[in-house]
Amino acid sequence: MTALAVIRDAGSRAGFTLAGERVVCDERGVLFFPDASLLAVSDLHLEKGSSFARRGALLPPYDTAATLVRLQAVIADYEPRRVVSLGDSFHDGGGAERLPEVFRLQVEAMAAGRDWFWVAGNHDPEAPAGLPGESVRALQVGALSFRHEPSAGALDGEVAGHLHPCARIVRRGRSVRRRCFASDGHRIVMPAFGSYTGSLNVLDRAYAALFRWERFFAYMLGRDRVFAIARPMLRPG
Repeated sequence: MTALAVIRDAGSRAGFTLAGERVVCDERGVLFFPDASLLAVSDLHLEKGSSFARRGALLPPYDTAATLVRLQAVIADYEPRRVVSLGDSFHDGGGAERLPEVFRLQVEAMAAGRDWFWVAGNHDPEAPAGLPGESVRALQVGALSFRHEPSAGALDGEVAGHLHPCARIVRRGRSVRRRCFASDGHRIVMPAFGSYTGSLNVLDRAYAALFRWERFFAYMLGRDRVFAIARPMLRPG
């Protein structure tokens, strides 16, 4: 039994309300808002492998393929009317132009028949060349605000990415570190979805001003479920 398995979990997928909107935290690292039929995903970092290769650092060139296969699966499961990619969808500004045709066709197929929004990120501030969808700096949907970098200070209804949150717990002498959704019920910071992305512990000072910590939970991604972990159980590292 893993350390996570002995923590009371929130079911296969954690659900709560954010600014009055129902939201589901999927164990694969996406958010689904059923009333808005909206799927949010963050920090795909597509074509990171080719970006590194251009600088002489060779990585296995499989990141885009793996990321898109996982994204296809969650879109097929939820069949959302809207998809929001919360910035850093590509690892650099030229990533969309380097995207091989087979992957371009995959994106086009996923976007067909639904509204698709590319939120500008710090890695990809411009619209992705030649791809369907609308490019925005931020997106407001009812009481929800979708943007790449979290705003300074606590903010109700914000859904952001950028920080690649993860959490660590120690239970019975065993340490477990996983990507997570970070939320106090007022705003949420999403985990990175990309296959080659790293993560930053939610106890890092970068998060300090973002949450009401007495209400904070790290929704840790397990192999097949989401675990809701309260702040007192979290450890740095």
